[in-house]
Amino acid sequence: MQTLSDFFAHSGAELALSTLGRRVAPMRQDTFAAFEQEREPWPLPWNGHAQVACALRWPAAYQDPAIWFLSLPLDEQGMLVPAARDEFLDRLLQTLGTQPADPTQNGLAQGKLEPTNLMQDNPLAFEPELHQRALLHARLSRHFGQPSSSHSDMVRRYLIGDDALNWQMLGLQGLADQVVDSDPAVIEALTLRLNALPREVILPLCYLMEHGDTPAELLPTLWHALATTREAQDIETFCALLRALLGSDDPRVGEWLDRILDDDDLMAADCLAAIAARGWQHLEHETRLMRFLERLASCRNANFRRVVRDLALIPRLRLPILMMLRQAPAHSPVGRLVREWNA
Repeated sequence: MQTLSDFFAHSGAELALSTLGRRVAPMRQDTFAAFEQEREPWPLPWNGHAQVACALRWPAAYQDPAIWFLSLPLDEQGMLVPAARDEFLDRLLQTLGTQPADPTQNGLAQGKLEPTNLMQDNPLAFEPELHQRALLHARLSRHFGQPSSSHSDMVRRYLIGDDALNWQMLGLQGLADQVVDSDPAVIEALTLRLNALPREVILPLCYLMEHGDTPAELLPTLWHALATTREAQDIETFCALLRALLGSDDPRVGEWLDRILDDDDLMAADCLAAIAARGWQHLEHETRLMRFLERLASCRNANFRRVVRDLALIPRLRLPILMMLRQAPAHSPVGRLVREWNA
């Protein structure tokens, strides 16, 4: 048993894998296996790591799935650094008393060990950001056929326009449930009244939608809301709306991003960080990527080296970024920083 994929395959558990960090998204088991076998880089690196949620359910022993949050280190090409994974796997097998000859007859599959206890004192374990965790739980509930949270119905009524409800009564998990459900009635209501919602509701909604769950019908509303928020000089809400917009793969978002990159007043470090974190897929465009790098290099408060290194770990951006750094004119903002970087 050489990999976690081997363990999962022989555990007898129903498995659901999800990426975390850059985007909360389902992951195919064969993709994870190829990454573990060092045949493919991690598709969505985050701060030099592959963050993954492993949800395992043993039907005979546990009704609810156990969720392991693992942060696996990556090398400079986005490939797995296997030593940390190997150490964790060794500890896991020793704890379970699993023998490779018959790995299904272990204490975990028989319900004799708590799966969550296996994460105690685990150097690879981490605690996901609160909104990501809520979104993941909402998706896993649907994957495993479990009901939505007790807050879901109240949130739905509030978003549709129930005046008897106050935003302070809402729960984050209920908002996550509604984002994942994509209820047409809720989407229609949001297109009409998003700007009228309290800031305390808009922010978590955006933080949940930014992982690819923004409905296409809501994109124009978000775009127009950016202008309103800009006039109010509310940078936190502006960046939240921007992240929700950039999380969508809709081609219109790329066109809107071009306008943002052309606006000198919108190039604060927070905006650039939002583009790198949630809009990386829209940077798979030669001129747009170069303009972003120029904006990043020109921003005094932005960490050019850190952002570029993290983006360059994304497989489809690595080669274009390396070429642009090498070919940047010496007198340009990018060229000057590259020279300082290499000095």
